[in-house]
Amino acid sequence: MEVTVRLFAMLRERAGAGSVTLELPEGARVRDALDSLADLAKDLPLVMAVNREYASEEQVLDPGDELALIPPVSGGAAPWVRVSAEALSVDGLAARVRDPRAGAVVTFAGVTREVERLEYEAYAEMAEERMAAIASEAVERHGLCAAAVEHRIGEVPLSEPSVIVAASAPHRGEAFAGARDIIDRVKAEAPIWKKEFDGPEGRWVEGTEPA
Repeated sequence: MEVTVRLFAMLRERAGAGSVTLELPEGARVRDALDSLADLAKDLPLVMAVNREYASEEQVLDPGDELALIPPVSGGAAPWVRVSAEALSVDGLAARVRDPRAGAVVTFAGVTREVERLEYEAYAEMAEERMAAIASEAVERHGLCAAAVEHRIGEVPLSEPSVIVAASAPHRGEAFAGARDIIDRVKAEAPIWKKEFDGPEGRWVEGTEPA
């Protein structure tokens, strides 16, 4: 089957064209297309989209699909994201988005409150991919210089952060808007679950179906 691969910026220059056509076997996945383009895409962190929707390497491709390979946007580095059992550092995440073009760096920390502790579980690989896509979209939408997101899993004691977001931009309005956009979407879309403990027995917090 034929799949069209759209190329942008440094990928387009490397290929000498804005798109290439791949001949792939039926049932091929995005990762199979990436393997076919390994020499072209080497050394670049990429976000993938199939038919204008962000996609993982495991998504199955259909004949006629358009696969886009999206390198780091806006001249900056790809967003830094992590799901980790380690304690989170707001200052450490802020350092990851500092940029000579930025006149504002905004950070947000969501901390445990009112209960003894929280316990988080995540589909970590998918959560990181979703967080990276959300941050990349925010960089483009709000004109950010850089963005980063980190979410903790396991037990998070009272007053410690469970999620932190950092965004930098030339002006504070864009930085605030970008950080708010990222945290709102991460809470709504990333496959992460929360259990509250105010005693020996915990309670899973009800959520909503991901968008």
